[in-house]
Amino acid sequence: MSTMDLLAKVRSLKELETLIAEAQAELDSIKDELKAEMTKRNTEELDVDVFKIRYKTVKSNRFDTTAFKSTHKELYDQYVKQTESRRFTVA
Repeated sequence: MSTMDLLAKVRSLKELETLIAEAQAELDSIKDELKAEMTKRNTEELDVDVFKIRYKTVKSNRFDTTAFKSTHKELYDQYVKQTESRRFTVA
């Protein structure tokens, strides 16, 4: 692939990233409006025509790695597993 081809691909990539970011911002805004309306109506579930909207509290339990590491350093080190991956960025 020539330098010109690479440049065209990078510019296309950047354009698409901008479009995606704008669409994501609009999507988040619409979701926030729907959540605000549901909060205003004091409901966790709402039927709108053929759609069912839910905005519910979800509880979950997560392991506190930081606290465990600070109180059980040796045990943490015994079970920690290093992984490797590759990151693609265009700046």
